[in-house]
Amino acid sequence: MINVAIIGFGFMGLTHAVNIMRNKKLSLGAIITRDANSISDKLCAQRGNFASGEVDASSILKVPVYRTLHECLKNERIDAVHICVHTDMHYEIAVEAMESGLHVLLEKPFCLRLEEGRLLIALAKHKKVKLMVGHVVRFMPSYRKLKEWIDYKQYGGLKFISLTRFTGLPSWGQWKEKQLKFGSSGGALFDLVIHDIDFLHFALGVPLRIESMCHPGALSSQDYVSAHWYFNNAKAKIEGGNIFHSSFPFQAGYMAEFENASVVYSSQMPEFIQVCDDDKVQQIPVGPADEGFYREIDYFADCIKNDTEPMECTPASSLRTIELCYDHL
Repeated sequence: MINVAIIGFGFMGLTHAVNIMRNKKLSLGAIITRDANSISDKLCAQRGNFASGEVDASSILKVPVYRTLHECLKNERIDAVHICVHTDMHYEIAVEAMESGLHVLLEKPFCLRLEEGRLLIALAKHKKVKLMVGHVVRFMPSYRKLKEWIDYKQYGGLKFISLTRFTGLPSWGQWKEKQLKFGSSGGALFDLVIHDIDFLHFALGVPLRIESMCHPGALSSQDYVSAHWYFNNAKAKIEGGNIFHSSFPFQAGYMAEFENASVVYSSQMPEFIQVCDDDKVQQIPVGPADEGFYREIDYFADCIKNDTEPMECTPASSLRTIELCYDHL
């Protein structure tokens, strides 16, 4: 089995822990968090945009906990780390992990400084370790189905697509600290709307041009984003942000017009995609959105096990997504 340590144990760290423990290829060997005494509190108080699955609290509480990666590696045999900390810590921790010969699954966004992303890609190649960024939307069943319909022209060519993603101002974990460090997280553009920017890049490639408008919020100057992308044969709109009050319910989805049908999906009705033509509406069942986390983690495990590079989500494509985020500014 591949022995994995999770670095950072907020909502996303817990999500990774649950899905590592579900996976027969993986073993959760350690949790690394600066607040090592509060694991049980965090298990009871997690908040986030997705369900993290069934939590086996007793099993998680048996996992060794360390304050630093250095301390962990002195005591545990670790093959890979999943880095689930805030963006401004990604580069430093990923460098330490890869210098130690560990494979790295790095939560999105890759990094805010493009040069740091280039250095991480070069370091992974030099150390001969796997590096992947966790763009989970690429692995979610409803978005995978949309990508399949686009690729195989299930309903003819794509003409227009609109993707949306909204949430309230995040107030759990260390997010209140980020309000005091304005801009350090990259704001909604780099932390939330990036999901749809990355998926559109994954599905359609780089646009001919982008027209964008951003508004400030509590975290950054780009906490609301409205953008239009233009391709040769299709147009796209992306809209999202976290400018609403903290209790505002998370919602994401898409609407797409193909030549022969239109489709619509919403996280408010996550069980199916609606496919509409001029005469009828069909409901196409899809799996739960949070299953994307399991698929993403399982895919990275296969890359390690089979000694193959992560072609579904290459570091180079993740860096290009960061460049596209900057294009919205």
